Amino acid sequence: PAFSPKRIDALEPFTRGLCVELLDATAGRSELDAAVDYAQHIPLRVIVGMLGFPQEDADIFRRFIRMVLEDVDQAAEERQALVDDGELDAYMDERIAEHLAHPRDDLTTYLLEAELDGNKLAPEHVRGTMVLLMIAGIDTTWSAIGASLWHLAQHPDDRRRLATEPDLMPVAMEEFLRAYAPVTMARLVAEDFDFNGHAMKEGDWLLLPFPAANRDPAYFSDADKVMLDREENRHAAFGLGIHR
Repeated sequence: PAFSPKRIDALEPFTRGLCVELLDATAGRSELDAAVDYAQHIPLRVIVGMLGFPQEDADIFRRFIRMVLEDVDQAAEERQALVDDGELDAYMDERIAEHLAHPRDDLTTYLLEAELDGNKLAPEHVRGTMVLLMIAGIDTTWSAIGASLWHLAQHPDDRRRLATEPDLMPVAMEEFLRAYAPVTMARLVAEDFDFNGHAMKEGDWLLLPFPAANRDPAYFSDADKVMLDREENRHAAFGLGIHR
């Protein structure tokens, strides 16, 4: 229920205002990094708002996501030191305590009041859900926004078309998700082995590129071409079935 269309629609004014604010901040500049200066801020601050946390705390989450997703190839000892720092858990526990003392209309209070099999969720369950929301919701969204802007920067005809045909936007967004799917998974090689002549070494990272299904020519016509008005578009950018 916390993610019903009605609840999500209510976030639109805040999100639009945030986007305008971010764009206004770039006024007078001859160039900007659309990912760093724009895309990265949007899901961070929207999700911080959904959780009912102070907007100025968004950078705490940015550091955490960078540690989990971008610094994943650091030495194990360095990563463990970051985890052992405990900053995020302490921050989350503080916010949970505040919401227990003063419930409000936000996602944190919703989770604290939710019941599973007649029992309230344990605080660590609530905290874990919040962390999952950050990892699954923030990096994927800023990647999708950044990739879409990257495409439009390289394809001025598409950019002009979207500007003159704004009704295309919902369909175009699905096409950007298909073409530049922001979600994939990686796994660590457990032991040395040979895969079709390729030596895989214990500890290597393997990327499992399941978004390649979105470029399958047997399923999509002109699969490698971005078509802003593609009507038939059952892509797998966010999985299939109930997860989608």
